[in-house]
Amino acid sequence: MAKKKVKKVKVTLRRSVICSLPKQRKTVKALGLRKIGSSVIIEANESMMGMVNVISHLVSVEEVK
Repeated sequence: MAKKKVKKVKVTLRRSVICSLPKQRKTVKALGLRKIGSSVIIEANESMMGMVNVISHLVSVEEVK
């Protein structure tokens, strides 16, 4: 049985979370982002992409090969 190749994306925090909603702040923290400019590489599954969608105005997303 062959393994499926899992897509990964790099999420970078671009804007401050100071004026954002508490739910959005918790989402940023749950993804592992701390300071502006910090990045994490995550698997692109439905739950993670849903989290990224909630904070899409604060982050930039790019596909990792």
